[in-house]
This record gives sequence, C-alpha cells and structure tokens, in this order.
Amino acid sequence: MKKRNTGIIVCLIIALLIILSGSCMVVTYPDEYTVIKQFGRIESIRKEPGLSFKLPFIQTAEKIENEELLYDLAVSDVMTKDKKSMIADCFVLWKIDDPYKYTQTLSAQKSNAEFRIDTITYNSLKNVISSLSQEEVISGRDGELALAIQENIGDTLEQYGIKLLAVETKSLDLPDENKNAVYERMISERNNIAATYQAEGQEEAKEISNNTNAEIIVMQSKANAEAEEIIAKGEAEYMRILSDAYNDPDKADFYIFLRSLDAAKETMKGDNKTLIIDETSPIARIFY
Repeated sequence: MKKRNTGIIVCLIIALLIILSGSCMVVTYPDEYTVIKQFGRIESIRKEPGLSFKLPFIQTAEKIENEELLYDLAVSDVMTKDKKSMIADCFVLWKIDDPYKYTQTLSAQKSNAEFRIDTITYNSLKNVISSLSQEEVISGRDGELALAIQENIGDTLEQYGIKLLAVETKSLDLPDENKNAVYERMISERNNIAATYQAEGQEEAKEISNNTNAEIIVMQSKANAEAEEIIAKGEAEYMRILSDAYNDPDKADFYIFLRSLDAAKETMKGDNKTLIIDETSPIARIFY
C-alpha cells in the first residue's frame, strides 16, 4: 500500500513538472510575434522564430501576425468634385510593423486594427475623390488614384504600429443609371479632341508641304542658274577653240575640209549616192 501511494505521488510530480515545463516554454513561428505580458503589462516581445521561456502562471503569451495582411473595405458611395456619385470598392495591404505600439494601442486585436484601417482609408478615399471631377476619377483608375489615396493617408497608421503597404481599387464605377450618359459624353469629348488634333496635324502638314515646295523651287532655280553658267562657259570654251583653230592657217584649212565633208555627207541621204556640185561650191574645194 505504501509503495502504491509512493507511485501515485511520483506520477503526480511528473505530471506537474510536465505542466510547468509546458507553461514555461513559448514557441514563436516565423509568421508571428509573441507578446509576453506580466499582470497585463508588456514584459517583452519575441520577434525571432524559435523556442523561448517565460515564468509559469505569472506571465502570459499572446500571438499576433507577422505577415502581410489584407483588409477588404465594404463597397461605398463617394461623391466627386462635380457632385457626381461613384461606387468605390477597394482593399488595403498592411502589416504590423511595431508590435509594441500595436499591442499597447489596439490591445493586439485584429478587429480593432481593421476598424482603424477602414475608417482612415475610407476618409482618405472620400477626400481624394471629392477633390477630383468624375472624368479625372475615371481616367485615374490605372493606379494614379490609388497612389493619391495612399499618399493622403501618409503615416497616420504608424501611431498604431501598422505599416500601410498598398491601397488598391478593385473597382471604381458609375451607378448603373448614369453609365451610358457619362460614357457617351466622354466619347463625344474625346472625338472633339481627336478632331482638333487632326485639324492641327493637317494644318502643320500643309505648312511643311508649302515650305518644302518653296525650297524645291529655290533649289531648281539655283540648279538652272548653275546649268546656264556651265553651258555659257562651255560655249565660250567652244568659241575659244574655234578661234584658235582659225588663227592657224593649217588648222583652219583642216577644219574647213572636215566641215565640207560633213556637208557633203548630209546631202547624200537615201538611195541616191550621187553628188552633183558646181565647181564654185565650197564643197568642191575638198576634191582639188
């Protein structure tokens, strides 16, 4: 009986030791922070993944996320600068950057953080869109609007230990009853702008064509003047050569002889190859 009681005590002691060791050990995973509290006050924050220890029963361990988180805002109506209604649907990417501030200000409650994110993001969305016309809002859906909303929020969430990573608009559309009228007006405005650009382009093309034609005329005039000058120089050189030829009696006789042969050749065309000339003809001189 005594041995049996001793065995029970030993088992109880082992169980107690297991419970104590379990309450002493804290496992921190890579996607979380571990906040150690003692009587409700933050004692330490375990950021590195791995095994650590705490005082059993006196200290408690709370887990908070250490990863990118997504919060999807509810679809809401917003008003533009020109008093046009728009339907906005957006989401926020965020993470806990300072777990101490996060725990101290929001009691480490994700619901409290999402409430703050929802309020601040919606106010920023409303302020940005209210400063833009409906056309500017529609044309800014390629990322400019989301960037403006994020810049408007700035570092407001840092006081809660939250880092804002991105604000993205899933959809930003018109109420169904206004879509057709607005799109038709925008198409008409774009057509007017396109017509203006086309008219300006045609005017510029006409001006370029006129300038080009004027330049061509000037170039042709210069080319013709240069050609006339070259022809005149050639004729002058020709006359000089003739003058030199006539100044020398031997060359003059040979030149007259060649010219007479050319004249005789021109008279003998067709099938008739007979040349009849008077003895007084200059051509007759080539034969005696």
